[in-house]
Amino acid sequence: MNNYKKYTKQFFLPPERCMDWAEKSMIESAPVWCSVDLRDGNQSLVEPMDLQTKIEFFKLLVRIGFKEIEVGFPAASETEYAFMRALIDGGLIPDDVTVQVLTQAREHIIKRTFEAVKGAKNVIVHVYNSTSVAQREQVFGKDRQAIKKIAVDGARLLKQLAEQEGARYRFEYSPESFTGTEPEYALEVCNAVLDVWQPSAERKAIINLPATVENAMPHVYAQQVEYMNKHLKYRDGVVLSLHPHNDRGCGVAAAETGLLAGADRMEGTLFGNGERTGNVDIITLAMNMYSQGVDPGLDFSDMPAITQSYKMYTGMPVSPRQPYAGELVFAAFSGSHQDAIAKGMAFRERTNRQIWDVPYLPIDPKDVGREYESDVIRINSQSGKGGVGYVMQTAFGINMPRAMKEDMGYKVKHVSDVTHSELKPADIYEVFKNNYLQNRPVFDITECHFRQIDGIEACVSLSHGGKVTQVISKGNGRLDAVSNALKAYFGKEYTLSCYEQHALTQGSRSKAISYVGVEADGRMFFGAGVDDDIIKSSYKALVSAVNNMLKA
Repeated sequence: MNNYKKYTKQFFLPPERCMDWAEKSMIESAPVWCSVDLRDGNQSLVEPMDLQTKIEFFKLLVRIGFKEIEVGFPAASETEYAFMRALIDGGLIPDDVTVQVLTQAREHIIKRTFEAVKGAKNVIVHVYNSTSVAQREQVFGKDRQAIKKIAVDGARLLKQLAEQEGARYRFEYSPESFTGTEPEYALEVCNAVLDVWQPSAERKAIINLPATVENAMPHVYAQQVEYMNKHLKYRDGVVLSLHPHNDRGCGVAAAETGLLAGADRMEGTLFGNGERTGNVDIITLAMNMYSQGVDPGLDFSDMPAITQSYKMYTGMPVSPRQPYAGELVFAAFSGSHQDAIAKGMAFRERTNRQIWDVPYLPIDPKDVGREYESDVIRINSQSGKGGVGYVMQTAFGINMPRAMKEDMGYKVKHVSDVTHSELKPADIYEVFKNNYLQNRPVFDITECHFRQIDGIEACVSLSHGGKVTQVISKGNGRLDAVSNALKAYFGKEYTLSCYEQHALTQGSRSKAISYVGVEADGRMFFGAGVDDDIIKSSYKALVSAVNNMLKA
């Protein structure tokens, strides 16, 4: 890594201060979205999509809510051309959806593109040529005037062909490699193109500013965009569009600051798929707006299904840490995180909270089709009592006493440590069942009868060591009487220090669950019992707790 001196900045700041965007704190309305998944996201695949797959992907984009979809570069290959014709001839383009096609500013390519879109109702013809210093010098060997002429000639041919066909196609122009172009020159070229098209508020043209290679920090792009926004001619008749890439990993930030700088439209892809490090991720952009109370106009309410379809169509993975969509983005394994989430959810329910401000969760996972039980609180050896307690309560209706949650937390940690694995809710319930509900390694109570004689008398049938013994004892209540019988039989003193109960299920046949904690020799031992009869559930919990004590 000693060759850094061969790199230098390859971007240009505007010739005037353009920092109005920095005074804004948030994006207040969604841009016009244009998906370029079927072009940028397709040409970047090792194995490009076949015709049927592209059709299915197109249908997915329509369902999500995209009203502008760039379907490809129809002059580039027969597959691309056939796809365009399949959409048109098959009547697959809804009336409220505009298809966009890309073409270089070259005569034969433009003419082939017009052949491909013939008969389509709503079309954007997107023409481009590269304007950057590096491309002018190294690729084309042309000066500024020659490069501008390419753009103007292309724009003129678009207008001529549209008029010949009597079509009201919309036009888009991109100075490719905009971020490597001097802003004042990019403006000159774009305004020359607009002079040809003469756009109006009724028939707007699109000027698209691609960060074909992201080569600067996001605030630089924002200044470049603001400069164009302030100085483009026919501004009321222009839709200012952005097409950020992600070479520096700042695509989303650049897009957001660009919108603050005055852009009206955003081109991007699902999950940021595209050449090299990809395009800007429209899902992240849209959901960022959603998380601040802005309707993005796109529907990601079934994110798992969208993710699965995307992976199937493209063969590309989705990172488990992908914002809003990754398998683990809502998952909390840390004990302190789990505790905060559990308390936040409880507070929300208790206070009927309308706004969403649960700790560690920027949005409600249910809004994108995720479940609290399986997606939010994830249990492994890093988890704590709060997370375990939350899973037990939400998945099974079991609300353990605080001290018992801690005890259960340690037992779950131990299982995860030994198995080196995450525990699902069913696994956690097994730990609860084996340690508190059904553990009878030493003894059990097969029958128990009560009489009211100077308090409560309990006749306990106690199964221990292969035989059943009846023990009679008194107490100030039923549970106390059974507890005294156990103390007398085993000759072991303990304190009944924890007792709670609640209904486990709703309805007339609801079951009760009881929790009992006993203290002996400075240690706490817990048990739980479930039964239709609250008294039976209580002494079952006591039996479990005392078994844990005797086993220890």
